[in-house]
Amino acid sequence: MSNCERNKKILLELVKRPGNRRCADCRAPDPDWACYKLGVFVCLNCSGIHRSLSSRVKSIKLDFWEDELVEFMESEGNTNAQASYEKAVPPYYYQPQQNDHLVLREQWIRAKYERMEFTGETKYPPLSYTTGEILTGMLWKKGKENTQFLKRKFVLSEREFTLTYFNKENESKGPKAVIPIKDLNATFQPEKIGHPHGLQITYQDDNHTRNLYVYHESFYSDCHTVACGLWRITWYNAIRAARYAYLKTAYPTGSDEELIPKITRKYLKEGYMEKTGPLESFKKRWFILDSQNRKLLYFKGQLDAEELGVIFIGTESNGYSVKECVPKHARGNKWKCGVMVETPERQFVFTCEQEREQREWLDALRQVLSRPMAPQDYTSKYG
Repeated sequence: MSNCERNKKILLELVKRPGNRRCADCRAPDPDWACYKLGVFVCLNCSGIHRSLSSRVKSIKLDFWEDELVEFMESEGNTNAQASYEKAVPPYYYQPQQNDHLVLREQWIRAKYERMEFTGETKYPPLSYTTGEILTGMLWKKGKENTQFLKRKFVLSEREFTLTYFNKENESKGPKAVIPIKDLNATFQPEKIGHPHGLQITYQDDNHTRNLYVYHESFYSDCHTVACGLWRITWYNAIRAARYAYLKTAYPTGSDEELIPKITRKYLKEGYMEKTGPLESFKKRWFILDSQNRKLLYFKGQLDAEELGVIFIGTESNGYSVKECVPKHARGNKWKCGVMVETPERQFVFTCEQEREQREWLDALRQVLSRPMAPQDYTSKYG
């Protein structure tokens, strides 16, 4: 057996070890690339990020491996690297997964290996966010009634558990809005907002769901945080830090395992469907399925500030059901792939443009439907 074949066989055995079976950075299964500068096994997508940062990468199966590089990979591996580079990741810090946006994954990789923020030995360690103001700075915010983005000052306070923004830099006129951290959610939405650093901030306002669409000109804020003088902090992770601090106060006995999933959440499904009412023709609407709150919200457009309506998704035992349907005698519907949602109060009929979208909506709605209701879900229904 040649050295080339022997080394390839060794690498294929190494990548089967428990710690190496998933990408060191995004946890994608079956990584087939390696960064031999760091000694980690990574997926194709993360290998491209490492290469762009001048890290040395090779394909496990396609490239030639020298003996000394194989020995280094054998002595290191993902488990050892994570123990070192992820030693002090704060609980609130979002760790991207394989389907997350490239920007999130790139900044995670940069934070770990380039800046070594989580080794516990950096000059400016990640903030604990235990006192005062977390972050203040300028964000571009979409207008409520138009598509124009304007610069607005935002202040995130851990002391008050609020996110405040001002319409003008002159704060003497008071804030435009003071948003409690209690019900706030932030989702990374670059495609939806049309900017690589776009965020959708959602909160409750007078029993309505309110959306703010913002972006920062770079991934990081351009201002200093109050604590520690750390300036390399993202608005997304700063909001997560404030949410984590709030949850630790609201649920003092809650473990990190229980609290971390509640910090922020992605929406289970988003997209356009046509909707009809009892006396209305079909109209195209943007839908968001919030699995955690068991709510299907619909908007006129995907960047609307407020919802037009909300449909609570309970369980079958409580009189809710979801099924495929073929709309009949309906006015105005251009799309033919129907989805019917029945609640104890009424029946809703939606149509999708394609069968694939219909299946995705049915699967997502059934996923919510099949989950038992918790006590807080009853509050969510009537809140």
